[in-house]
Amino acid sequence: MITTEMQERVRGWFVGRLPQEWTTMASQVSVDREEVVVVLTTPDVAMAEDASDAERAEARAGRARAFREETRETRMAIAREAEHRFERTVSWGVAVGSGDHTELWTHVAAPVMTRLRQPQRQVLDTLVDAGVAKSRSEALAWCVRLVGQHEDDWLAELRSAMESVADVRGRGPAA
Repeated sequence: MITTEMQERVRGWFVGRLPQEWTTMASQVSVDREEVVVVLTTPDVAMAEDASDAERAEARAGRARAFREETRETRMAIAREAEHRFERTVSWGVAVGSGDHTELWTHVAAPVMTRLRQPQRQVLDTLVDAGVAKSRSEALAWCVRLVGQHEDDWLAELRSAMESVADVRGRGPAA
């Protein structure tokens, strides 16, 4: 389990380590067992008020691409330091403006094994047969994303409870 202290340490390190010109807007840093994901934020593109949605989308995609190329060398150096310090892969992304356009450039897709009974497999097979997903694996990832989107409050409460249990265990007698 990733503790609040660990997340705070990682976020704090990145706040101190990222170049100041990259931190004019808050970055998002998230941590799990395998990976640290850093999503930097750049200012939105200046567009004419009558610009179409397609023009805005392409301008933001262009801004994201330029930012990726301009910062690559520095990001890779920071990632090497962080990977050594925190023993996790570092992945990067960018949000343009208020997050209307967000890209993750690199990220870990960790395999997860599970055993499912027939009713659960049938759910996945239905999603595959309906064209929602290409495979059972993709269908399962879709289900996890859906739960994450709709159960944020419950998951946050569960994570908080797990942190409390970890704190109590940490104060227990040494083995």
